This record gives sequence, structure tokens and C-alpha cells, in this order.
Amino acid sequence: MRYHLAGNIPQKRHTIFKSPEDQFYYEQLFGTEGFHGISSLLYHIHRPTQIKSIGQPKDVTPKIAVEKNITPRMFKGMNVTPEDDFLDSRKILLVNNDLKMGLAKPRKSMDYFYKNAECDELLFVHQGTGILKTFVGNLEFVTGDYLIIPRGTIYQVELASEDTVFFVLESHSPIYTPKRYRNEFGQLLEHSPFCERDIVAPTFVEPKDEKGEFVIKVKKENQITDFIYATHPFDVVGWDGYFYPYKFNIKNFEPITGRIHQPPPVHQNFEGHNFVVCSFCARMYDYHPLAIPAPYNHSNIDSDEVLFYTEGDFMSRNHIDLMDFTLHPGGIVHGPHPGAMERSIGKKFTEEYAVMVDPFRPLKVTEEAMKVEDPSYKTSWLE
Repeated sequence: MRYHLAGNIPQKRHTIFKSPEDQFYYEQLFGTEGFHGISSLLYHIHRPTQIKSIGQPKDVTPKIAVEKNITPRMFKGMNVTPEDDFLDSRKILLVNNDLKMGLAKPRKSMDYFYKNAECDELLFVHQGTGILKTFVGNLEFVTGDYLIIPRGTIYQVELASEDTVFFVLESHSPIYTPKRYRNEFGQLLEHSPFCERDIVAPTFVEPKDEKGEFVIKVKKENQITDFIYATHPFDVVGWDGYFYPYKFNIKNFEPITGRIHQPPPVHQNFEGHNFVVCSFCARMYDYHPLAIPAPYNHSNIDSDEVLFYTEGDFMSRNHIDLMDFTLHPGGIVHGPHPGAMERSIGKKFTEEYAVMVDPFRPLKVTEEAMKVEDPSYKTSWLE
């Protein structure tokens, strides 16, 4: 992340800051990892602490169907049920102690505010357009955008249509860009497959100076609780720092290619504790005269592998539809389907797009996932 400033802020932090009407503004430190991690300072018209009431928590713990999975699986995302409500639409398919993954098909915009108080969120826009509204500004999103939302961000999602689809990842650790692509000052290096120009910060909007009853649904420890606040949460007159939501479009990822097939780490886009997120993008294939563009058979002994297919034709798989998830558990060899290796020889480029997540601790399979599983996938390599 890089430093960003928007709106009006005082010349010196932790000092008196008043409105033109001589009213105090109220400072808030917004950050993670105690006072050690990256942070921003926000300045509110009203105290951001004015709770009027707190409702009863609603348990949203994912229900586990397979605790210890060693079976290759495919889940048909097209069959995941849409819901009107943004949070109800979030169907968690795979989970471990580091993250949760799934699909969301909300049909309606949010008429409340939401704060995930325990996880950073990655929302990948598989389909649709809209606006992510936050207390530090707005991000207009389109198909192919990654929306990175740090924990504690208060936000609303405004949808432009009823057919929006998000790939959802919730991380118990902060989500960062890969350390190997940054220097000691945090700047992305020349060999990085993307740069700071590709990262879009929120557009500042005028603060909301409103009193009343404002519902903020807060998620903590797999419970969602309604907090009623006395003032509008988007009353920020200015902010600065390194901690804020942002967007990055998958088509701004510049693939790293070579004479022979490159391993998956060259596609890495983000990382958290015990997992990485990769973007497979349209790219030139390997250009050695004897190159085999299809991936070689491999077994990730120490990690599971999840692929979410979002656009294009996937040369390494047979009978794959958009929105499908494939899960290959660590320790089990996997590779291209029969005929895929042979078909790839001589091909010059691919137009495929996919999001890959490699967790370094085994994933559990939820009941929601089993509702949409294709049971034939595990034997689909038979000739």
C-alpha cells in the first residue's frame, strides 16, 4: 500500500481540529495489529462511538460436511442459490482456520451498513457493476475487479443489477501484495506483474452530517450483531494513511511468461498468513520449440489448490463451466485432463482468466459446497 490523503485533515495529528463553525472534529485511528501494523487517521463530524442499542447476535458459522478432505472435488458455482440480501447471499464453500471462501449472488443493494470486525475481505467481481461505498470514500466496480476491504471498514454495496456475482474470500490475517515484489520501502519493484498505478484508492465523497438510527451489522467470531448508532458512519471529513480499501482489476495483471511452462507462483497477486491468491490471465504460451503449454502433473504436498474459473476457455480441463470451483487437496497428484496436454502443443496464447487460492493448511468442505458438487469430477482423469 502507499500513502493516501483525501478531504481535510489537520497539519499535525492528535491536535485540535475544528469545522468552520468552530465545532470539534473527532479523530479515529483505523488500523490492525495493535499499533504496529499499517493504519490511517480518520476525522469525523460526530463521535464514532455513539451506540444506541445492540441486538442479539445471529450465528453464521459454516456447517462442515467433510472435516478431513482428501478427494479432488468440483463445485458448480452456477447452481449456488442467489439471495436478495447481500450477507445472506454469501455461501461459504471451503474453510480452514486461516480463511473462508465461497460465492455470493446478491440481488439487492444494502440498506444497512456492514463491518467485518475479524477478517479482511477479498471480493472478486465475477459479474456485475456497482459501487462499494465506505467511510473513506467510494469505489466503482466492474467485472474483473478485486475489491480488497480491510477488517473494520464500514461499507455498503450498491448494485447496478440483480445478477451480480462475487467470489468471496475472508482472511483472518491482513491481505497484502507479495513481499518479494516490494523493496524495503514498500514500493513495488520493476519485475512485479503490476504496479501502484494499477491500484485504485477510494474516491472521496462529501461527509454525511446526519443523526438518527443507523444499523451497522458487525461480524465477529462467526456472529453478526446489529449495532444501532446515533450518527451516520460516513461522516468523515478527511483522512490519511496507508490503510484503506482499494480495487485492482485482474486484466491489469501482467503475466510472466517463459520459453517453458512457468510454475504457479509467477501468477501470485496477493498473500495472507498461510495462503496465496494468484491471477491466471490471458497470456502468450511458452515459446521453446518443444514446449508443452499445458501444466505438468504435480502434487502440492503442503497445500490445497482451489481454482475459480471466471472467463475464457480453460485448456487444461474438460467440461469446465464459468463459476466452477475445483479443489485439489494437498498430497494428491493432479494435472491436465486426458487430451489437454496434446491439444495444447503448438498453441500460441490463451484467453483464460481464473482466481487461484493455495492455502497451506487443509480445507474443510461445507454443507453449502456439497449441495452443488459434481461427484463425477474425482474420476474425470480416466481415459
